[in-house]
Order: sequence, then structure tokens, then C-alpha cells
Amino acid sequence: MFKYIAPLCLLTASPILAQDAAPASSASQDMSQILQQRTQDAVAVFNGEKNAEDVFDPSFLSQIPPEQIAAISAQLAGQFGALEGVESVTQAGPDRAAIVLRFENALGSGGIAVNAAAPFRITELLVSSFEAKDDNLAKIRSELEALPGDVGVLFTSLDPGDEPILAINPDQQFAIGSTFKLYILSALARSVEEGERSWSDVITIDRKSFPSGRMQNWPDGAPVTLHTLATMMISISDNTATDLLLRELGRDTVEQELLRIGHSAPEKTLPFLSTLEMFALKGSPGNLRKYVAASEADQRRILADFEDDVGGNRNLITPPRFVEPTEIDTVEWFASGRDLQKLAIRLSAIADPTAREIMAVSKAVPPDIANDWNYVGYKGGSEPGVLNLTWLLQDEAGQWHILAMSWNNSEAVLDNSQLEILAQRLLPMAF
Repeated sequence: MFKYIAPLCLLTASPILAQDAAPASSASQDMSQILQQRTQDAVAVFNGEKNAEDVFDPSFLSQIPPEQIAAISAQLAGQFGALEGVESVTQAGPDRAAIVLRFENALGSGGIAVNAAAPFRITELLVSSFEAKDDNLAKIRSELEALPGDVGVLFTSLDPGDEPILAINPDQQFAIGSTFKLYILSALARSVEEGERSWSDVITIDRKSFPSGRMQNWPDGAPVTLHTLATMMISISDNTATDLLLRELGRDTVEQELLRIGHSAPEKTLPFLSTLEMFALKGSPGNLRKYVAASEADQRRILADFEDDVGGNRNLITPPRFVEPTEIDTVEWFASGRDLQKLAIRLSAIADPTAREIMAVSKAVPPDIANDWNYVGYKGGSEPGVLNLTWLLQDEAGQWHILAMSWNNSEAVLDNSQLEILAQRLLPMAF
């Protein structure tokens, strides 16, 4: 829960030399030809013409089994049409190459690596960016609007008077998952601006949440700086770091930040939950029903009781299994595209660049897309039925932009990669 979704990584496979081929020394092979052949084999696996086990190294298949390869193949075909073949293979090391695959409606770029010894099975295969043929905003809008559930998109400059590049339901409230952590980042940056705190201030780990993240495994009492907490919160969506910062700043402070920025429907999000509170509520159907039915004042009393009883001890609650959407329309963090635009305006205007540097640790786009921009910062969020992708962007002329994409479906789990691929197609439309 709450993790946002890393940059799109689509792995594939291919059999270059069949297992029953005569053994061969790697020294006697032209590795560039091997890489070329293995890439062609990967296409054959994707198209159901070869067996993944004959092509992929067992280490690869332990992470991406044949059934998942088939699912990825179907997903790509649905987005970009049939996989037609190999456009190019350019050796980039002793046993790896940059590749471009040719789909009916797009070119997919990435890389491949193989074992250095026969039978030279594929150890890595990544398709990380797509360039759609004859793509346009009308096509992208149509595909976005066809997604099941509700979709909101705002791709625009941060000048409120500018015409958006694309806007779909920009004023509608959506559950945004871990993108809410940007409000905590903004509140922390304001506290530093006003001289109340320093990025180098140290606090100790005295409460923990559940993953996503890593800090739940750090020692109790470990000293950490506010800068480290903020970086972990944004770059890997660490929930323990998030709850520590929320506790340090105070719920009231973060709520005031949300109001100060100009959120259009704060009652949807207040009280501003910690991640552990969210886990506790969604892991207890009875308490969840009671919380949903309560007034805001009563909800605050429930949370105060929770703090008294549990504090930050995650061992005292049962987390949800999160196999299906759970009260995503009522117990979540919410924002519209316009709300996120206001938040982006705030983040872009902070004199101290630290918050933006933290946002830029994980850009969530391939380098060829990131390189089109002077600056790329990112935060996203997800849980079953919820996905948000939000980028703060600055073009080479110095103008700031936002791409905020939300997708909610209270009836079904989302195929997150569909929105990620559409985002990759959409970002170049600014130029």
C-alpha cells in the first residue's frame, strides 16, 4: 500500500540458442551476433513462438515467470499493437545491448543482457520507454477516457491562466494514495523556511508503520535527520519516515498547509491520517465502518484513542490484506488535478531547492524522457483501486509544468502499467 509505482519496467525474453544446440565457447562466438539473435528470440517468446525456459536464465524466470511474460506481452499488444520484430540492437558492453523493438503502433526502447557463456540465456530484458507512431493528444485522451472507473488528468503549465495541454475532470476529487506525502514535504519545507527547523535536525525512530519502505526494519531509537526522512518518504514512499515526519510536524500543521495551499475540498481528507492509522482502519472492518459513519470531530476522537492505545507500535494492529479496493471513496487522501497544481506552484516557488532536490531523486520516467526537461520531480501513490502519478516539471525555457494523473475504480484492482504507459506517451506532447 501507498507505494508509488516505479518507472515503467517491462521485462521480456528470447531464445537465441536453443538448449539442444551444440555447446559453444563464448570466446568463439561473436557476442554482437548473439545479442542480436537473443533479441529476436525475445520477440519470438513474446509472440508465443518459443518457450521462455529455452531463452531466459533461471534467475530471470524466478523474478518474471513465463506466465507473467505472457501477461506483459498481451498488455503491450493491447497498448501498441502486435510486436512485429527488432528495429535495432546496439552492443553496449561485453554481454549487453541497447535494443529497440518494433510494434505495430510504436517503438519500444530498452536493453538486454545475456550470460557470457553458452547457451547465452537472457539475464536481463527491459523495455522502459515507448514512442508511439502517429501519436496525438486525441488518441491519448480517448484511451484515458476508456479506462474502467474514473480518470482525472491535468497537464498544464503552472500559470493558472494558461490553456492546459490536456485536462480530463481536473476539478474532480480523487483518492491519490501516497501523493499526499507532498503536503508533508511542503509543510516541512515551510517549517525550515520559517526558522523552526533545519533539514539537518535529528530525531529518533520511535514509531513504525508497514511497507512500502525500509525504515520499518531500522533499529528502534536510531537517529535520523529530517532530510533523510523526507528523502525516504518521497523517493521510495517510506511509510515509517512519513509517520515520523507527520508526528514531528503535527497533524494540525500539515492540515494547515493543505488549507493554506488552497485545497478545494479539505473535508474529504481531514482528519489527515498517518499511514499506520490508515492500515489500522482498513484492517478492521468494524472500526472502519464506525470511522466512516462518524463526524469529523468524532473521527478525531477515534484517532486520539488510537494514539493512546497503539502509538506507533504496528505490532498492536492487524494490517489489511489489500486484495481489493477498500473504502477508497471515503477513507483515503484526496485531491483534484487543480489542487495538485496549487501544490506544485507552492513547491516550485520555494527559494530553498532542497524539497525539489528530494522530489528529483526518483523521476519515474526513462532517461530519454527526463532529458527533455530541465527538471523532473515526482511522487505517486497507489493501493488497490487507486493510482496517482504526479510530476513537477521545468522546461528548458524555465517554465514550470505539472502532469497529474489519477485513476480510481472502487470495483476492481487497476492495471497500473496502463496509466504509466499513457503518461510516457503524454509527456512529450508538451513540446
